[in-house]
Amino acid sequence: MAAYIAAVTMGAAAAVTAPIVVPAALGAVGFTAGGIAAGSMAASMMSYMAPTVAGGVVAMLQSVGAAGLGTAGTAAAGAVGAAVGAIGAAVS
Repeated sequence: MAAYIAAVTMGAAAAVTAPIVVPAALGAVGFTAGGIAAGSMAASMMSYMAPTVAGGVVAMLQSVGAAGLGTAGTAAAGAVGAAVGAIGAAVS
C-alpha cells in the first residue's frame, strides 16, 4: 500500500511540475521568447541540424520556448511527467 501511495504522490507531483519545468528548461538552453540565444546549446543544435525546416525539432522547441506549451503541450507534459513519476516511485 505504501508503494501505491508513493507512486500516486510522485505521479501527481510530476504531472504538476512538468508543464512548468519544460519551458523553463528550454529557456535555460537558449530557446527564448526573443529567439535562439547566440552561443547557446540551442544555437549549436540549430547549426548542427542546418538547414532547419518549418515543423522540425528546432522549430518546435523554439516555439515552445517562445510561447509556452499551450493546452495540448501542457496536457502531454503533465501526462508524461505523471507516468515517469509513477514508474519511478513503483520501481524504487
